[in-house]
Amino acid sequence: MQLLEKLTQISGVSANENEISEYIINEIKNHCDEYWKDNLGNLIVHKKGDGKKILISAHMDEIGLMANYIDDKGFVRFASVGGVDVYTALYQRVVFSNGVEGCVCHESKTDLKKDLKFTNMYIDIGASSKSEAEAKILMGDVAVFKGDFSVIGSKVVSKALDNRLGVYALIETIKKISSNTLDLYFLFSVQEEIGLKGAMASSYSIKPDIAISVDVTDTGDTPGCETMDIKLGDGVAIKIMDKSVITHKGLRDFLTRTAKDNSIAHQFEILSFGGTDAGAMQTTGSGAVTGALSIPVRYIHTPCETASVSDIEACIKLLCEFCKKDFIFA
Repeated sequence: MQLLEKLTQISGVSANENEISEYIINEIKNHCDEYWKDNLGNLIVHKKGDGKKILISAHMDEIGLMANYIDDKGFVRFASVGGVDVYTALYQRVVFSNGVEGCVCHESKTDLKKDLKFTNMYIDIGASSKSEAEAKILMGDVAVFKGDFSVIGSKVVSKALDNRLGVYALIETIKKISSNTLDLYFLFSVQEEIGLKGAMASSYSIKPDIAISVDVTDTGDTPGCETMDIKLGDGVAIKIMDKSVITHKGLRDFLTRTAKDNSIAHQFEILSFGGTDAGAMQTTGSGAVTGALSIPVRYIHTPCETASVSDIEACIKLLCEFCKKDFIFA
């Protein structure tokens, strides 16, 4: 879990993924035939083969905050980047890319039950004036929420498990595959949290026959939660549908058979909200046969996202087995 811990603690707000992509390069550069970054910042890793062209994607970016105004007393106003909830953000500590820390607070006149919104919130970075604050950060600087990595029993807790879990799964799969006949492309995509932008661009250039997204999904196993048949510890989730995609039934069945044949714990996901890179990859260019694997995570888009170690391992094992076999379109 040391690699996963490091991945979660690197800052990578949407459109600011360079640090995390450079770290990934150091992990995979000796385990592939070639790698490159495209104009948008996507990292593409290629393990050459003569078979079908397969694109497996996991997004690198995470949600965060962007400074957009500093007042005369040095308090920093901000905009959200990605799906940040106002109540989740309140009184959280954040850290900017240059290491400056702060706390998200609200105007004292705000009625928290009725009127909390980003426009009446601010980040206190300990400055006493506009000039002091501007010596620390500038407009457009981004911050991530602080959320240390912890192992609690059979679970891991951290910020940015969405989607450094997918990144971790792809890195481990790249390392474990020693030979392949399929033509494998692994995409570490950018800007997923603000509209699946990276996957759309890379799918257009790679033109895969088959595409699979690896991301996280919500669970239905906590008190009073929305009804959903996903549980921590029950295995990797084979996606049927979310708001961005209905996956290819033949590919879905193939993934299910592969999981059963290799005794890999799995479950099935129908998500009534949200989307993944799969939605972009399915319809870009002439389209691709598309599927998705998800790792169950509690408390998504908070600093204490929680996942099961066994589900992470199941996802990696299924990816490795999938990359060994040729799927016949049906």
